[in-house]
Amino acid sequence: MPHGSAIRGTRVGSGPVRPTERCEPAPRRPVTYWCARSHSIEVLLAAEVAPPATWDCPRCGQPAGLDQLNPPGPSRAEPYKSHLAYVKERRSDADGEALLAEALAALRRRRGEI
Repeated sequence: MPHGSAIRGTRVGSGPVRPTERCEPAPRRPVTYWCARSHSIEVLLAAEVAPPATWDCPRCGQPAGLDQLNPPGPSRAEPYKSHLAYVKERRSDADGEALLAEALAALRRRRGEI
């Protein structure tokens, strides 16, 4: 069983090299977002990247926008949907009937009823 320091090769007071000593950070710029509750959020983004239209407010969780006078409205919570509800969104009643008829025909063939 090993004894001594769990982290080998270190000593008290030693630490990683500071990021400013290793390399130069990428150029960044501050972008401010405002939510409907008048919270302001300042985010540092890369200088060459276009800022996203919305950002989630860390205080209230609502979407925040770039325009202080016209912030986005509160997000609407989607109601719970069952698996059947999602299937009904993707398939029409005619598609469902066709799939059911195909499955029943396959089942009858396996049972030898046809």
